[in-house]
This record gives sequence, C-alpha cells and structure tokens, in this order.
Amino acid sequence: MKGQNTQIKNHFSLNCKGKLISLNKPLVMGILNTTPDSFYDGGKYTNIDTAIARVEQILSEGGSIVDIGGYSSRPGAGIVSIDEEIKRVVPVIKKIIEKFPETIISIDTFRAKVALEAINAGATIINDISAGDDDPDMITLASNQKVPYIAMHKKGTPQNMQLNPKYEDVTVEVLDYFINKKKVLQNAGIIDIIVDPGFGFGKTTNHNFELLNNISAFKMLECPIMVGVSRKKLIYDTLKISKEESLNGTSVLNTFALINGADILRVHDVKPAVEVIKLIENFSML
Repeated sequence: MKGQNTQIKNHFSLNCKGKLISLNKPLVMGILNTTPDSFYDGGKYTNIDTAIARVEQILSEGGSIVDIGGYSSRPGAGIVSIDEEIKRVVPVIKKIIEKFPETIISIDTFRAKVALEAINAGATIINDISAGDDDPDMITLASNQKVPYIAMHKKGTPQNMQLNPKYEDVTVEVLDYFINKKKVLQNAGIIDIIVDPGFGFGKTTNHNFELLNNISAFKMLECPIMVGVSRKKLIYDTLKISKEESLNGTSVLNTFALINGADILRVHDVKPAVEVIKLIENFSML
C-alpha cells in the first residue's frame, strides 16, 4: 500500500579512528578470509595478491567495510595459533592501507593480541565472534583503542557449537545476552557497539529462522544490528542445494533482514547485497 513502510529507520554512526561512518542507510561489509579452511571461500585469498584483488572487488562493488579474518569459525574448524593468525592478517592489512588508504577495515578475531596487531597495522573496527567471552583482555583493548566493537552471540566454540544446541526461547535468550553484554561494554568505556545475533553459531536452522523473524526486537538495544547469513547452512539445507547455489537465498534473507531493521550486511557477494539495499531504499521513498 502506498505510504506504508515497515522499514525501521537507522540513526547511527561509527567513529573509526577519526573516520566517521554514517548508518543512516544500511552498509555492506565484504568478507575477506585469509584462511585455508573457511566454509565457503577457504583457500582463495591466502596470499597478498589474491587478497588485494578481493579488496579491490569489494570496494568497486560498493562495499563500505572490509572484514578480514585469519581464523576460520566454521563448525568443526581447527585451532590456529595466535602467531599464525597474526601472520595471516597483518601483512594483508598493511598492504590494503598502502594501496587503498581510506579503506575501513574490521578485524574478525576473538583474540586481543591479534586485534591489537591488526589495529596497529590499520584496522579500525573489531569484529569479535565471542563478544569478549573468549579473551578477557578483548573488551579492555577495544575500550583503550576507541574503536567500534561488533559483539556477536554464540553458544560454545567453533569446535562444538553445532552439537545439538538448545534454547528455551532463542530470541529471548540472545536478547537477554545482549542486554547484559551492552552494560558490560558501556561500563568498560566502549562507545560504538554493534550487535550480531550470530546466525549459525550454536543455533539450529529453526533457531536461525526464528531469530531472523524477530530481528526487529533487537532494535530495543539501540545499537546497530549486523546480519551475517551469507551462503550459510540455513539457506542451502532448507533449499536442498549447494553453497555455490545459495546466492539467491542469501539475497532473500538479506532483504527480510533489512526490512526489519538490519544496519550492516556481512556478505561474500557484495554487489548483490548493495543492489538489495538500493531496492529497499526505493520502497522507503513510497
């Protein structure tokens, strides 16, 4: 109906070491995995040249943030040493800043030492899948460095998180987690907090769809919301297809997430996500 709009407006900004990012409209975060074993693109970007080509693609297709990770968090992933994780990400970050100095880089890690080395190299956002639960130094580091902090919910570790996860009410439990976590982060002095419900991290397919259906409930936290469903199991298991065939399903779920208040889409495929945002923007003008 003309004039009817269910999209929830955003009024956030992020201070990335002096570079201000507006979230008055949703943004796309492009994934750069420098790992040999990530669930979708593992092994594609394990050297400097292929990683830089990936960054160029993300930026040219309209991505606003490059999210670089050196430790796969897929279910059942192996353990990587801190030194190896640093080795995988820091040289790439330095090269990105050398070639594309205005790039906003987030470091996807749950380890404070890795985050610090990445920030020293040029990263300006921390994307922590453990929200500080796996490294007691991470929250203090994020506060001291004065960078935006993405706190994700997960249950368990990548090694065991998908072994029969259970909830009484997944939306209520994840929301309660973030209500308490926000207090902890604010008390530590972190100003820019982004929440990520953690699709696929200690959740069944039904849990994931329930969370996505209730994503607007997370607006009560008054924090930007990041959604990362790109090519994940909830799509390809539901549709009985392969990961390689799951782009259309990703776009559908991203559309639903945006209509219900998502602020950042974390994706493998940047151009389709940017197009989804542009189309949703036109609905908001009706």
